[in-house]
Amino acid sequence: MDYFPLFMDIKEKQCLVVGGGEIAYRKVSALLNAGAQVIVVAKKIGEQLISISDNLSLTLLTEQYSSSHLKDKSLVIAATDNKALNKMVSNEAKKINLPVNVVDNPDLCSFIFPAIIERGPISIAVCSNGNAPVLGRLLRAKIESIIPFQYGKLAELAQKYRAKVKSIFSNTNQRRDFWESVFEGPIAQAVFAGNHEQAESLLQNKLSEDFFPQENRGEVYLVGAGPGDPELLTFKALRLMQQADVVIYDRLVTPEILDLTRRDAHKIYVGKKSKFHCVPQEDINSLLLDYAKKGHRVLRLKGGDPFIFGRGGEEAEELVKHQIPFHVVPGITSAAGASNYCGIPLTHRDYAHSVTFVTGHLKNDSCDLNWKALAHKHQTLVIYMGLSALETISQNLVAHGLPSSTPVAVIQNATRPEQKLVIGNLSNIATEVANAGIESPALIVVGEVIRLHDTLKHTNQTETMAVAHGNLALERKRA
Repeated sequence: MDYFPLFMDIKEKQCLVVGGGEIAYRKVSALLNAGAQVIVVAKKIGEQLISISDNLSLTLLTEQYSSSHLKDKSLVIAATDNKALNKMVSNEAKKINLPVNVVDNPDLCSFIFPAIIERGPISIAVCSNGNAPVLGRLLRAKIESIIPFQYGKLAELAQKYRAKVKSIFSNTNQRRDFWESVFEGPIAQAVFAGNHEQAESLLQNKLSEDFFPQENRGEVYLVGAGPGDPELLTFKALRLMQQADVVIYDRLVTPEILDLTRRDAHKIYVGKKSKFHCVPQEDINSLLLDYAKKGHRVLRLKGGDPFIFGRGGEEAEELVKHQIPFHVVPGITSAAGASNYCGIPLTHRDYAHSVTFVTGHLKNDSCDLNWKALAHKHQTLVIYMGLSALETISQNLVAHGLPSSTPVAVIQNATRPEQKLVIGNLSNIATEVANAGIESPALIVVGEVIRLHDTLKHTNQTETMAVAHGNLALERKRA
């Protein structure tokens, strides 16, 4: 983050703009809208600035800029077409720690102007670090289109009653529950419909009721974070991620996804990897129960899907046993994510009539699977958490009937920018994986569908993908 996002109060503060042209006019207008006292210094003042010269908060000085103009200013903007002058303004402002912006020159700025969306007291800023202002404006337009102007009225209503609500509800959780019921219920709907008097009446009635949520009104969200790409999250997952007070997350949850949770949420890492559990499952269950019983909304954030080798079923059992309300939100399991991002369909009429998901890491740390049931030619076999037993898996599948030439794909960090793919067959995949340095988290896919990889892989995929093909010929052939 090159610039720290910060909203600055400049009401009644003196702000200097050096330059008298169209760009200076735009900056002056923005400062005046924020309540600033604006002084413009330029040898020539343009018509646009002259047209607003009757504004009592604006002073126009037709003269040469000097360092004395910086005295007692809260910020300065250099908006001239003279590069040397702009640089001088920047250097002199920085010497006295005065915030300075030089239009279209981020290297000379100590702050930059974002693209701004205003909804009453709500302000949203989009910043491209000064490197892509057009993209910032396009993003602003997209945000403008999805946030109704009535949100400003809703914010004004909340502002009006904020102190009263705080006096009634001394508990933070109670205030949060109250306001969420306001912002997501009939009161908000009345505001959006333009019925502002009705909305205020409903709010007053709500305050006169005994709206006191129970102190211990905790609940748990068992949420699937998917295989790693944040864009694969569901809308419901994102909504609950933003509501949670406590986040208990796994090793497979990427930093980009974790960043989408509430900034002020208490985050607890309970990651696991092969033969090492940061926090035993029993302790994770206890964390969920303890925080929920204290009235918190607890997010149990898991890679993939909570109910596909995610221990979500075990955690749900514990919550039911202790009468803790919970929600389960499906996530895209890594098998689906990996297969789609690698151009390997899990089923196909010419290659596989079924798909089987298994885990290569059982409860007793063994890899003793039903090999006879798994070694079928016309199915796709997906093995989770089996990388450390890859050679054993390959040998057993061959021993129980699969040809040693059966294609195998191993995908590390599926759907992420650092995704890697190694393709081989049952006879050589262990060697190919070792040579490629593949590490967990990795998924193993076995079956003839892998022959479609070269045909179906994403030609426009932006992810960096390392691919090793081993000795496997990937030509498409009919089964």
